[in-house]
Amino acid sequence: MKKDIHPKYAPVVFRDLASGEKYLTRSTATSEKTIEWEDGNTYPVIDVEISAASHPFYTGKQRIMDSAGRVERFNQRFKNFGKK
Repeated sequence: MKKDIHPKYAPVVFRDLASGEKYLTRSTATSEKTIEWEDGNTYPVIDVEISAASHPFYTGKQRIMDSAGRVERFNQRFKNFGKK
């Protein structure tokens, strides 16, 4: 590997703004904002809008779409479209 061409890979905290969950992991992403973690060290923090802790698919709060009803409404709306 070439030296000095790769970004720094360091610990960083990702904070989910929707649920308040925080994850300490390693990343090449950085931030000017910092947060003190449970171990007493200070790490850069990156705020994210949504994560697995707040995403409807992973939390089980996903809305089920009525696709059959949507198809019927579409067909009914355009049943005479293109006929002369």
